[in-house]
Amino acid sequence: MEYPQTRLRRLRQTPAIRDLVRETKLSAEDLIMPLFVRHGRGIKNPVPSMPGNFQMSVDILALHCQDLYHRGVRAVLLFGIPEQKDETGDIASDPGGIVQQAVAAIKKVVPDLYVIADICNCGYTTHGHCGTIVDGVVDNDSTLVTLARQSVSLARAGVDMVAPSDMMDGRTGVIRKALDDNDFPELPVMTYSVKYASAFYGPFREAAESTPGSGDRKGYQMDPANRLEALREARQDIAEGADIILVKPALNYLDIIRDIKNNFNIPLAAYNVSGEFAMVKAAATKGWIDENQIVKEILTSIKRAGADIIISYHTQDIIDSL
Repeated sequence: MEYPQTRLRRLRQTPAIRDLVRETKLSAEDLIMPLFVRHGRGIKNPVPSMPGNFQMSVDILALHCQDLYHRGVRAVLLFGIPEQKDETGDIASDPGGIVQQAVAAIKKVVPDLYVIADICNCGYTTHGHCGTIVDGVVDNDSTLVTLARQSVSLARAGVDMVAPSDMMDGRTGVIRKALDDNDFPELPVMTYSVKYASAFYGPFREAAESTPGSGDRKGYQMDPANRLEALREARQDIAEGADIILVKPALNYLDIIRDIKNNFNIPLAAYNVSGEFAMVKAAATKGWIDENQIVKEILTSIKRAGADIIISYHTQDIIDSL
């Protein structure tokens, strides 16, 4: 039927009917909060480009996680800022490393919080790239060795999931095998399968102190112009044993999220990245937008596009209103 028999506004008249027919519903269980941890005690350094986010020492981070859990956050993603760096990033596999310490401290005070560790070398290398440099370029296969060692070390520390974000070819399979060989066959791997060489990562690099010393990451992260390549990346990681695949960034790549969802039957995560977060905060500071409503709309759009899981710095701001 057509108008006037069909009137689509009938189902928009009141909050009650809008709630009943809403197709996409955002919940606290969809969200993961990223956090930054560094050495020291009593440290809570603000990240200027990411208002409300901090570099925290382990003691402060553990208390913060306890608070987040009581407010309804059920999962966090950890990024470490080490005291020292090396040429390969192998320092990240130190049993006494900063993320390893953080995992133990968090599990002590809030054991039911789901703790995910980012697996990458960029924050641990002197040059700021995501792997070992050989003849001026990041060497794929030697980098896989350090990624596997880092994953096993964090598994031994008690992490609930590892999330390789480096974009090296083959790392999902190598990490899966290393975990299995070291008696962690149940530990899931959430692979950053589709990670673009995006301009939206700037604030994160300030927070994680991981800006490349020279050059860029376009030799291993994806070209933002490419769409079909994302399907190849996802297919390869699924074949290698990924339990969850991830698209990063999220907001400018909603079409990619939908493509992945339409083509693969696997849980899908999306990362609402630092630059996307910072733009909202800047506009809110100017009074140009309603921050709470904008954030809900952004996160709902990411879920509507097909993401089952959303990693977002907005999590701690929005959680109380979900």
